[in-house]
Amino acid sequence: MQYQETVLLKNQREALLRNASGSDGEMVYDIFQRTHEETDYLLSYPDENSYTIEEEGAFLQEKADSENEIEILAFVDGVLAGTAGIEAVGTKYKVQHRADFGISVLKEYWGMGIGDALTKACIRCAKDAGFAQLELNVVAENAPAIALYEKHGFREFGRNPKGFRSRISGDQEVIYMRLEL
Repeated sequence: MQYQETVLLKNQREALLRNASGSDGEMVYDIFQRTHEETDYLLSYPDENSYTIEEEGAFLQEKADSENEIEILAFVDGVLAGTAGIEAVGTKYKVQHRADFGISVLKEYWGMGIGDALTKACIRCAKDAGFAQLELNVVAENAPAIALYEKHGFREFGRNPKGFRSRISGDQEVIYMRLEL
């Protein structure tokens, strides 16, 4: 999928949102490592990244060439500040209406509205791709993220009290949320 938009952030700075492509592999690999070091709320730890820079580039190019999946990058003053994407749950008829949503923003850019802009962009892309439902998992302790998702219409549909096992805090409860498109 292709996407590009410039948005005004809370601090009156502009952010360029655009779909990633294969040439963004190194940049996205680097931000993955950084965001996964900065918070314990994401799915994995930096040492668990199974992609090389080349594989990341190939993954991003697949998304750019896809009709229904995308990875969107957010740039502030030319610096990659966050990423978000939608990925089909599957291709079989019974699940082809569903997509997963994921997002991460560098800590120094939290609170500026980048997460809000990326979420809106991914919802728009999911609708354009014909998905009927967008889904995500969020750590129950992550109140700012939950508030963001609820603002955009996501609703809780279940919990797993031991959904994540944190190296830092032990078991983390995971909330399953969905948005009907």
